[in-house]
Amino acid sequence: MFLSILQSEWFKLRKSKISAIILAAPILTFLMGLTMDGFEFIGDDEVNDWLLFFLFSNLTYSLLFLPLISGVFASLVCRYEHQAGGWKQLLTLPVTRGKVFMAKYTLLLLLVFVIQMLYVVAIFSVGTMKGYTDAFPMAIIWKSVFGGWVAAFPLVALQLWMSMIWKTFALPLAVNVFFTLPTILAVNSETYGPYYPWAQPFLMMYSVEESMDSVFYVPWDQVLLVVGGSFILFFFGGMIYFSRKAI
Repeated sequence: MFLSILQSEWFKLRKSKISAIILAAPILTFLMGLTMDGFEFIGDDEVNDWLLFFLFSNLTYSLLFLPLISGVFASLVCRYEHQAGGWKQLLTLPVTRGKVFMAKYTLLLLLVFVIQMLYVVAIFSVGTMKGYTDAFPMAIIWKSVFGGWVAAFPLVALQLWMSMIWKTFALPLAVNVFFTLPTILAVNSETYGPYYPWAQPFLMMYSVEESMDSVFYVPWDQVLLVVGGSFILFFFGGMIYFSRKAI
């Protein structure tokens, strides 16, 4: 039953030109990488070219692209139900609200995971075209990309919650932008940055070799308290709201 609901959600979503949105961030990363002919001055000759480009790309990708695009996904995944009594039509079927919420949330996580994989492809493509001769830092990049995906769990849950509350497409996106933009300031603060949910994708993707022993490049307590705590708050808050939502 759950897989059927998931397939139904994907069928509805793919009519929303979702492919263009999925490819947006990786393509922008690819184009930015090709045009950055002089970014090597940031490091020295001992820095791995792949890692240097990856860290540079993360400044825009994990700070802005990842949280903003995941918000667009969340708005789209509920857009069909907000039109012409879609919620009533959906819930008249023999499905529980809990399974509907889980299916939408799972689909969003899968879409974010696909973007993360395409981001790696974009990084690899740029390095290959530019002729990087250093060894590809596979362990560092995969750990960083997986960490960024995990850091998006609570953000996706909150964005899905907001998208279920408001019928308009713009309001959930406005809330997401409102909290995403201060991330640029938060990541530079040792006091507030580690506790700001929107800063976690960047912090958990900021990969440096010296921190390979840490969990996703941040301490365990930060993963459990900030990412885990905000996930529990946003996920179960959204599920409880949806279970009690008047249709």
